[in-house]
Amino acid sequence: MYYVVVYDVNVDRVNEVKKVFREYMDWIQNSVFEGQLTRSEKEKLEGRIKEIIDTSEDMVVFYSTRAEKYLDKEVLGVEKSPTGTVI
Repeated sequence: MYYVVVYDVNVDRVNEVKKVFREYMDWIQNSVFEGQLTRSEKEKLEGRIKEIIDTSEDMVVFYSTRAEKYLDKEVLGVEKSPTGTVI
């Protein structure tokens, strides 16, 4: 599956969360990552993130699609971190 992740995490945890996401996905913009993950990779990533965040104040949202080609993406302005194919 192809995922876009958006997060809003307390400043005390944001660098640790970002570091973990960078191991699995492409950084797009502040608090946004995207990339292809297997089911196993997603489960590992979620587990690691759950160990870091405080679910009473932090939020992580996974948006999914079958493949990047099914994601309509439109960028206005300068893309901070291009991932290659932009639809």
